[in-house]
Amino acid sequence: MRTSKSEQCDRHTQSRVGRRGCAGRREVAIVRGVMIGSTGTAVVNGSDGGLRDVRVAIIGAGFGGLGVAIKLREAGFEDFLVLERDEALGGTWWANTYPGCACDVPAHLYSYSFQLNPNWSRMFAPQPEILEYLRRTARERGIEGHLRFRTEVHGARWDEDAQLWHVDTSRGSLNAQVLVAAAGGLVEPNYPDIPGLADFQGACFHSARWDHDHDLRGERVGVIGTGASSAQFIPEVQKLASQLTVLQRTPGWVMPRLDHPHSDTQKRLFARFPTLQRAVRTSLYYTAEGLVLGLVYDQRLLKALERIARRHLEKQVPDPEVRARLTPNFRIGCKRIIFSNDYLRSYAEPNVELVSDGIREVVGDGVITNTGRHIELDTILLGTGFQVFDPPHASGVVGRDGRTLRERWSDGGIRAYLGTAVANFPNHFMVMGPNTGLGNNSMINVIEAHAGFVVEALKTMDARGLASVEVREDVEKRYNENIQARLQHTVWSEGGCKSWYVGPDGRNHTLWPSFTDALKRRLARFDESDFVTRTRTGERVGV
Repeated sequence: MRTSKSEQCDRHTQSRVGRRGCAGRREVAIVRGVMIGSTGTAVVNGSDGGLRDVRVAIIGAGFGGLGVAIKLREAGFEDFLVLERDEALGGTWWANTYPGCACDVPAHLYSYSFQLNPNWSRMFAPQPEILEYLRRTARERGIEGHLRFRTEVHGARWDEDAQLWHVDTSRGSLNAQVLVAAAGGLVEPNYPDIPGLADFQGACFHSARWDHDHDLRGERVGVIGTGASSAQFIPEVQKLASQLTVLQRTPGWVMPRLDHPHSDTQKRLFARFPTLQRAVRTSLYYTAEGLVLGLVYDQRLLKALERIARRHLEKQVPDPEVRARLTPNFRIGCKRIIFSNDYLRSYAEPNVELVSDGIREVVGDGVITNTGRHIELDTILLGTGFQVFDPPHASGVVGRDGRTLRERWSDGGIRAYLGTAVANFPNHFMVMGPNTGLGNNSMINVIEAHAGFVVEALKTMDARGLASVEVREDVEKRYNENIQARLQHTVWSEGGCKSWYVGPDGRNHTLWPSFTDALKRRLARFDESDFVTRTRTGERVGV
C-alpha cells in the first residue's frame, strides 16, 4: 500500500519516542513517569494520574492550556484536567526542535505577564529556554498534578440532557461541564501537495517533526518552503550540508532581528527590580502595537519598514541576481514578516543555491523543476507551515445539533465569537481561535485574555446557577461579518500576496484587524446577553 505524504516524509521519526533536541540532540529518559533532560530538570509526567470527571477539561499543555489552568487555579477553580497528547508539556515548543529554533518575538513580551523571567539569556529566546520556562511556571504555579500526558482527545460529544461533555481519549473517557480547546494553530504540520512527494527515496521530514538521528553532514539537501521556520533552520543546515538547495515559491520580507545577549548585570537588575523588566515589556508591547497603524489603517506607513528590509537585503546578499529573486513584490506585512540576521546571508555561501523555478514533481532521487531541471537530493526538509484552518479537535467535537466543528465550518469558514465561542457548542471555548492572530504582537496577550474570559464565564455560571452558556447564533454572525468587513482594506487583503492568513474561501479567518488592547477589552467581560443560558434541567434563562 502506498504511504501518505506525511507517513513517507516523517517515516524516520515515527518509531522514536523521547528523543528531542534543538541545534543538537538531547537524550531523554522516561523513568516511572518522570522525564529527565540533559539539563538535569525533572518534569512530572501527569499521565501517571488517572482520568476523572471534572468541571473543566483543557485540551493542550502549551502556553494556551497552561495559561488557562493557571488562571483557573488563581480564581479558586481546582476541578480541572489538562489533556496533552504528547509526552510532556510545551505544545509547539516541545514539538518544534529543529536547529536554530527560537521565538521571533522578544522574550520579555513572549512570556506570561504574571510570570516574568529575569534570566532570559538573550532578547529572542531559543526553544530550550522557552520550554524550560514553561516547565518552571507549571511547577511554581502548582498545576503539574492536573496534567495528563500521552492523553490524546479523540472526540467529545455534547449531552443536552446532562448538560455536559462526554470526552473520549486514548486513555479512556471522562465527563466535563466545560471543554477548553487550547491546542493552538501551529500544531498539525502542513504537507505540500506536490506530485511524487511520497515516492522520494531519501530522508524527508517536516520542520515540526525534525529527525535528530538523521545526519545531514555532507548531504545534498533540499528545502521546500521559505517561511519563518525555514529562515531559522536554513543557516544551521548550511553549515552541515555539502549542497543546500532552497526551493522558493515566493520570497518574504526579512527584517533585521535586534537580538543581543543579556549580561549578568542585566539579569540581576531585572531580578531585583521587577518594575524595570515590566517597563521593558510595556515598551516592547506598545512599539509592536504601533505597527497596526500601517497594517490596518494606512499602508503608506509601511514604506519605512520596506526601506529597512531592502537595505538589510543589500548588505547580506551581494549578488544582484540572487538579491532580485529574494525581493518581494508585495507590501511588507501581507505575509508574516521574517526577523533574522543570518537567513539572507546564507544565500551568499558557496554551497547554497536559490531555485525559484517552482517544482513540477518530486522523483525518487530529487525534484524536477518547472523548467525541467533535475536536482538530485539526499534529503528533503519541509518548512511548509501548519494546518491553521483545520484544528486537530475540529473533526471530533460534536455540538448540540449533532454536527462537528469541521462540519459547521465547512460552510462559511472557521469562525467564532471573540475567537473563542461557537454557536451550537455550549460550554466550549477556544484559546487563540479564529481571527485572534496578531500580525504585530505577542500571542501571549490573547492567551491571557481568553483565559480570563473562561474564568469570567465560570463565575457567571456559578453566580446565576447556570449549567451551560452558548453564544447566540445572531451574535456570532454579526460579530464575524464585522470582522470580515474590517479586514477588507488591511494589508493582508490588499497587500498583493497569497498567504496562509487567508483560507481556501478567500477570507482571512486568522488575524485580528485592530489593536491588541481592543481585543483584550472585549474579552475582559463576559456579557451574558450574548449567550443562550440554561439551567441544569435544560431550561433557557434570559434572552
